This record gives sequence, C-alpha cells and structure tokens, in this order.
Amino acid sequence: MRLMVFFDLPVVTLDQQRQYRAFRKLLSHNGFVMLQQSVYSKILLNATAALAAQEVIRNNKPPQGSIAMLLVTEKQFERMEFVLGEIDQTTISTDQRLVIL
Repeated sequence: MRLMVFFDLPVVTLDQQRQYRAFRKLLSHNGFVMLQQSVYSKILLNATAALAAQEVIRNNKPPQGSIAMLLVTEKQFERMEFVLGEIDQTTISTDQRLVIL
C-alpha cells in the first residue's frame, strides 16, 4: 500500500518558509518521494506501518496550512494516469550568449 500526502502550506513570511522546508525535509527523511511540488508518496508494508507514518505527520504538522493523507493499494496507485502537456519549444536552451548594441 502507499500513503500519499498532499499539502498546501503558506510561505509568505520567513517563519512560514522555514516551516515549509522543515516539513518537506521531514517527509524526505521518512522515506517519502516527491511526485509533484506538494504531493509525496511512500510505500508501506502494512496497515500498522501506515498508521505509524500518519502519526509522524500528525505530530509534526506545521501550525498553518492544510495536509491531506490518502492510503491507496499498490494496484490503485498503478492505475494512476499521468497526463503531460507539450514541451514548450519556444525557449532557447543554449549556453551561448549574444549581445547586440
């Protein structure tokens, strides 16, 4: 099974930015992998491990913002569909610089 964590934390003040970084670091140190900017997931062996992981998040939540946790089976996770947009070809990706005066 997998535990997915979705969060929306404010980052307006320096203290909020520090709390945001600390929360992301907590997730990384506890084996969570980033799927998107504010979406992390972790593979768990059983329901007991899931309860323990959820408790760690509950005990270390930042004072502001929202955090959602979703427990899914591996089969459900495998059915996730990624829909990607086209790559923007208008951006020039080169290290050459040209200055015209």
